[in-house]
Amino acid sequence: MDIHVGKSKRKWSLHRNLLSYHSAWFREQIKEEVAEKGGKVDLFDDDPRAFELLVKWLYQGKIDNVSNLAIEKKWDYAFACQQLYILCEKINLPQLKNLAIDQFRRGCYEAGLVPGPEEMVPVYQKTPPSSPFRKLVSRIAARQIMDPGSEKDASVYRDCFARSPDFAVDVVNAIKEGAGGKLFVDPTEGNGCQYHDHHMGQRCD
Repeated sequence: MDIHVGKSKRKWSLHRNLLSYHSAWFREQIKEEVAEKGGKVDLFDDDPRAFELLVKWLYQGKIDNVSNLAIEKKWDYAFACQQLYILCEKINLPQLKNLAIDQFRRGCYEAGLVPGPEEMVPVYQKTPPSSPFRKLVSRIAARQIMDPGSEKDASVYRDCFARSPDFAVDVVNAIKEGAGGKLFVDPTEGNGCQYHDHHMGQRCD
């Protein structure tokens, strides 16, 4: 079975029986594509790096351990695992999804890096509302916003919020959860000077 992946249309030739055994999605694709396109499956929206990891898992039963990679390669591998997770969401491989998210988390931790807004958007575009990966990236964003040592604030996620209201809701809920039940000072109580429109830094007497 010929499979073309990504914008570059990178080609793999894989055993149909192996694909069918692991994935009901591939079973259906094989039935349809054999009849219509002579045995081809096109995955132009997916990442060839992720598909390469899928192939490794199909034939070897494992993927690489990010802990064994050089520090400068950890983030790239972690991001490839994010793309692998999204691919597995499409083709319904929960076992490999779990491996992918574990490697992603470990890679982020060991590299000392986290995904930026541009990496978070596809997670919300290509996974269902119940996805654990959504929970993960929304908590990462919430932690970045709450970090007193970070210069970042919620404005860095403005585009994400605009493109995915679900992401905005999940981040706010994660912040609420992370605050541990601590309540803000009541803004309707006490001196109201901070809510007045003053000029040149003036304050109420």
